[in-house]
Amino acid sequence: MEYVELGGTGRTVSRLGFGGAPAGLTNYLASYSPEDAAQRREVIAALERALELGVTYFDTAPAYGDGASEAIYGEVLGDLGDEVFVATKVLTRVADVRASVEGSLDRLQRDTLDLVQLHGSSYTEAEADAFLAPDGLVDQLETLQAEGLIRHIGFTTEDNNRAVYRFIDSSRFDVIQMCYNLLYQHPAEWTRPFGSMFEAEDAGMGVVTMRTVTSGLFQRWVQWVNPENTFDYTPALLQFVLSNPMVDVALVGMRDAEIVEANVRICENLSGRIDLRELHAKYV
Repeated sequence: MEYVELGGTGRTVSRLGFGGAPAGLTNYLASYSPEDAAQRREVIAALERALELGVTYFDTAPAYGDGASEAIYGEVLGDLGDEVFVATKVLTRVADVRASVEGSLDRLQRDTLDLVQLHGSSYTEAEADAFLAPDGLVDQLETLQAEGLIRHIGFTTEDNNRAVYRFIDSSRFDVIQMCYNLLYQHPAEWTRPFGSMFEAEDAGMGVVTMRTVTSGLFQRWVQWVNPENTFDYTPALLQFVLSNPMVDVALVGMRDAEIVEANVRICENLSGRIDLRELHAKYV
């Protein structure tokens, strides 16, 4: 397994991260229910195999199945302390931030949360104002941080708008979790270069990617334009993201041990990495 320091957190984590949405969301990307005992056991086996193979970064959220993902994680990760880095989230519309964090602590069976992130996709200017204001959402998280309930604060985003840059510039966040993959390269435009990933890197933030292998969109497109295709693009898609030196952790949702094994082997294959600057070069 390949490891890296997560921004300025001082924590070393695996570059392959275990994404928790598939563990909690019913029928997300495939037929599945966290209430199905057999399927739940498969996810637990996948988590256990990930630990055996050196994965140490685990991402989840209360919104993934109304706490179902966190509860499954807790069964496996609860007693491991600093052996693993567990990231969860708080909904930006939540009424009681403390209750949300305490609920996550209970479901995850942990005394401290390594990272709590604002769980959003796109933030308006008004939302950014409110979250950063005195007594706003970030203030409340910082209070819980001072009490030792959480260690680091971050935010998730699928956008690249002004609010994202404001959050980065505020210096109040340790980690950014962003949508970035072969299809969605807007956070890191290498031909200039510019983008929110470059700004986060310059600010010393940890960078975590979601939708790393495009959540099946690239594969769907290939199937449409080439129905006879039999090639598995997953290794290339994962290697594309891991080839970006600014990316600390590439999250991949995994529900079974075989998928975990395959993704770990991809991550370990350093020969699959490419030079992104060279890839985008227009002159030879």
